[in-house]
Amino acid sequence: MIGWIGLLKFTSYEAQGIQPLVANSPFMGWVYEAFSVTTFSTLLGVVEVGTAVLLAVKPWWPKLSAVGSVIAVGLFLATISFLFTTPGIGEAAAGGFPLLSMTGQFLIKDVALLGIAVWTLADALRAGRGTNHA
Repeated sequence: MIGWIGLLKFTSYEAQGIQPLVANSPFMGWVYEAFSVTTFSTLLGVVEVGTAVLLAVKPWWPKLSAVGSVIAVGLFLATISFLFTTPGIGEAAAGGFPLLSMTGQFLIKDVALLGIAVWTLADALRAGRGTNHA
């Protein structure tokens, strides 16, 4: 899933789609001073696809896969932070938060993905204790 989402970052519509999330973040808004919207999205896509590859190598290199899990945890924490920094997360017509707008619904899935990333980290570390790889 993270690989698929990462590949989408190479498209113009995805680069434009994440722009308001990143721009409104006090933690990440600065990136558009250093990179164009397209360049940042492409770099993020490289990180996400690379993370997917690291996660996938667990059967052979569990310690390397654990690195991918740590990166995934960071990616999902960053995305979850947008729930608190992006205007319009709550659906105003329905009374606001916790009734989520489409943007809020898009972001809330990362809570589950964060849990999965923590699980893959524990699994890779457990598997890595019995090997001398990576």
